[in-house]
Amino acid sequence: MMLAASDRQLLRDGAFASLQFGLAHHQPMVVSELDYPAPLRIERATFVTLRNAGELLGCVGTLRAHRPLVCDVVHNAYHAAFSDPRFPPLTAEQLPGLDLHISLLSPLERLAVRSEADLLAQLRPGIDGLVLEEERTAATFLPSMWPRLPDPRSFVRALKEKANLRPDYWSAHIRAFRYTAEEV
Repeated sequence: MMLAASDRQLLRDGAFASLQFGLAHHQPMVVSELDYPAPLRIERATFVTLRNAGELLGCVGTLRAHRPLVCDVVHNAYHAAFSDPRFPPLTAEQLPGLDLHISLLSPLERLAVRSEADLLAQLRPGIDGLVLEEERTAATFLPSMWPRLPDPRSFVRALKEKANLRPDYWSAHIRAFRYTAEEV
């Protein structure tokens, strides 16, 4: 579902307001989906990625839809800025140069894979985001990672490392899901 330009702007405004509120109040901003147009009230999974001068400052999201789109974006923006354990919290000095990306995810599609070769054959480079799950570990790469890792084998192996698995690891218990993302 492609959003209208006005709805996309409302999402961006909500994400920035969430960051400003977090800086001022040190807590998440609460929004009511009833204050927004119908397309922003639909349950959707999202990721919010924050960069400054190309440097990653935070990236947090949800893989499965469980709350209204606008609420998910506002929530993920706050947590990308202040709760991503890989990075220090966002500062007011970083806000003016902030590059904020919102990814609206399609529902996950489970891939029937028996081997890494099966997975590589089914991946659509430049299109698919990928989730790998096994037992108590999981990791994802958004479709926006393809320019950094354009080779499918490198993409999958780097994702395995992100999930704390060896790059050459494979087991019958790995579950793979793909999704697409609309960038806002």
